[in-house]
Amino acid sequence: MRKTSHALLAALSLAGPTAARAADLDYDFLRGPDYDPPAAVTTIDWSGVYLGGHGGYSSAALGFQKSYQPLIFQRTHDSTAESDFGASNLLTSRSRRVGDVSFGGYAGYNFQYDDVVVGIEVDYTSFGRGGGSSDSISRIKTNSLGYLETVGLQGASSTKINDFGTIRARAGYAFGNLLPYVTGGFAIGRARIADGVFIQDSGYNATTFNANQALTTGKPAYVENFGYRTGTFSQTDPTTGVPYTNYLSRSKTKTVGGIALGGGLEYAITPSILLRAEYQYVLFNDFDGHKANLNTVRGGAAVKF
Repeated sequence: MRKTSHALLAALSLAGPTAARAADLDYDFLRGPDYDPPAAVTTIDWSGVYLGGHGGYSSAALGFQKSYQPLIFQRTHDSTAESDFGASNLLTSRSRRVGDVSFGGYAGYNFQYDDVVVGIEVDYTSFGRGGGSSDSISRIKTNSLGYLETVGLQGASSTKINDFGTIRARAGYAFGNLLPYVTGGFAIGRARIADGVFIQDSGYNATTFNANQALTTGKPAYVENFGYRTGTFSQTDPTTGVPYTNYLSRSKTKTVGGIALGGGLEYAITPSILLRAEYQYVLFNDFDGHKANLNTVRGGAAVKF
């Protein structure tokens, strides 16, 4: 009995400190934390200066409806070809569309107000593509002087858009790293134009000519005429067989202005590296009877400072 009591007391003395140490253990340490702390969110500041480059595809619509008018009017303004036929408005070449790769650079400055981003941007685009068109027409009738007159025109025109630049306002709304925006402003470009036209204008007094044809005796009367070779009453050079014509031409580089509109999406990979996808429309004012507008789809990358 005495041995049993001693064994029980020894067991209790060993269990007591063990239970006390167990009560002091941090069970959260064994299980781990209840939740992981949230990852830090990077806030993008869109304000500041940025500089980048772009590349894409541009499609140009070129018009030539009035391109011949100044040249023809230069030759016909004091003649029945203009007053009776309206010669300077007879040629109307069809429009042409050309497209090719375009590339350039851009720079700008943004201001940010909460999630609203506004700014100003300039860009430059190299294009270097052109196209041409041609037309021909011939008209014959008795003019106001009683002459049977023939007006023949044949022309060709071309336009080449060398390059262009824009200065535009920009406005967008930031969704974290994503910035959709719209843009609009002014455009200026360099265009090379070339026009050439053959003008053939001749007439004769049909009444006198027909009377001479009906003569059986006597000397024929002189037939008043213009645009014919003297003495032969022919419109064709007997040596070359080429009709007598006037050829007028011009070729020059023009600086032209217009408007620019567009929109796009910009994405911030980091606070200082920006990617974008953009559409831009440029409409130039008419220049010497030529017309041009461009549609450009492009991507770009920029560094923000």
